[in-house]
Amino acid sequence: MPEPRSVTTPRIIAVANQKGGVGKTTTTINLGAALAESGARVLIVDLDPQGNASTGLGIAAGARAITTYDFLLDEAALDDAVQATSQDRLSIIPATVDLSSADIELLANEKRSFLLHDALRQPAMEGLSLDYILIDCPPSLNLLTVNAMVAAHSVLIPLQAEFFALEGLSQLMLTIREVRQSANAALRIEGVLLTMVDARNNLSAQVEADARDTLGDLVFATRIPRNVRVSEAPSYAMPVLTYDSTSKGAQAYRELAREIIQRHARIAA
Repeated sequence: MPEPRSVTTPRIIAVANQKGGVGKTTTTINLGAALAESGARVLIVDLDPQGNASTGLGIAAGARAITTYDFLLDEAALDDAVQATSQDRLSIIPATVDLSSADIELLANEKRSFLLHDALRQPAMEGLSLDYILIDCPPSLNLLTVNAMVAAHSVLIPLQAEFFALEGLSQLMLTIREVRQSANAALRIEGVLLTMVDARNNLSAQVEADARDTLGDLVFATRIPRNVRVSEAPSYAMPVLTYDSTSKGAQAYRELAREIIQRHARIAA
């Protein structure tokens, strides 16, 4: 895999889809692991109150004394919020269910849409020497998701290869457009990632064809297959790249990381 691009500030990617069960958290964990495996320094920000990204990377509930809630709303110190994971170069700011009340508290804050943006650009971030920050958004288009989009350079959209998959994208695209117009004019779509693709299923092939016809080059060439190892890995609190490094799922996420690195290299050139 090519070396990650040299950057002075990290590339911030929000992984978002308001529909649950599309592989959003799985993609955040395993893309982060694949980028780290390639040599990049990666921080995952768990912005989902379910905290599944934190659990999937082995951060026990009892070890989450400082979380994204504290980082956003209580201005917790960066060094206290960031935790190492079992994988080299991959760290996380974990989440707990406390984050579910953040939407209400954010409403009273006049900078409510910019809290994550400002927190991820504080001077202390330079000490982490990050190449990528991946934000695992909640499965809804709430103020937390808006915070992620205002903070991010781009949005990666996992799309499950199933019937009606494209219909759920319209509201997400509208939210991205509204954020562009109001708070983050530079926000772009990193790409649409087809997940849970079953090569034996004609429906998966039809959904992929429809997605590529409709969205064109926005759809990543990489597809994430429906793979039992990908499904099993979170129960062992590790990315699939660690759980079964040779599995089809692990190889697919390495391909996705390579595709993203190459895209950014072309943009920077």
